[in-house]
Amino acid sequence: MLIMGIDPGTATTGYAFVREDDSGAPQAVAYGAILTPPDQPMPQRLQHIYAEVKRLIAEYQPTEAAIEEMFFGKNVTAAINVAQGRGVVLLALADVGLKVREYKPAQVKQTVAGYGNANKKQVQAMVKTLLNLERVPKPDDAADALAIAITALHSSRWERLVSE
Repeated sequence: MLIMGIDPGTATTGYAFVREDDSGAPQAVAYGAILTPPDQPMPQRLQHIYAEVKRLIAEYQPTEAAIEEMFFGKNVTAAINVAQGRGVVLLALADVGLKVREYKPAQVKQTVAGYGNANKKQVQAMVKTLLNLERVPKPDDAADALAIAITALHSSRWERLVSE
């Protein structure tokens, strides 16, 4: 099973691909970020995100995808921009028929760090540890996408155990 994790945005969309190794431990296959220029019009930025997500899906052939649910803070403009990025990512995932798992930020923090109010540095440190990486993944959006993929991997494992 190969899970694609996505931390949506319009300036930066983090992505990650995680699978279980032979021992059942999560293993990072690839991760990074899709960047869009801030001076580019929004329709072209969204088109770029959509095309890159489709390209990544074609390249890595994930079996499932996971994406963070919207967290609505005080900045309405930022929330709208994230929602637009999230929408085109969901469209790209739907286009290829991938099962999509959605997680609230607190669920991801709870799964990865063991505490639903963990801060960003705690989550990043646990991602590094769980995936046995040499350093914390950069940019932050890629680390977040890895955390989302790990959460989906654990959920999937739990569902398999319960259904047996």
